[in-house]
Amino acid sequence: MNYTDLINSSKVTVVEFFATWCPHCQRMMPVVDQVKELVGQKADIVQLDIDASQEASQEAEVQSVPTFIIYRDGHEVWRQSGEMEGELLLSQIEKALK
Repeated sequence: MNYTDLINSSKVTVVEFFATWCPHCQRMMPVVDQVKELVGQKADIVQLDIDASQEASQEAEVQSVPTFIIYRDGHEVWRQSGEMEGELLLSQIEKALK
């Protein structure tokens, strides 16, 4: 599946670009898992390794990891890089779902 198809695959899609070698990304993994549980089927949460998904990270113009992008109907509605509280990510997803 290419990146355009991915971001159009559901009403709200959250993409996290990460790297296995990134300590900030590793600290975000349990946070993202928790957010996935809370969101359930309401939105797709996809994690892409920038080393394995170079084309997608270039298409999304990712400059640093971790980078979180929320798409609604295929359009970017929010983007933030770096570590963050799960509540922030969850509130942005819920805002996109409205």
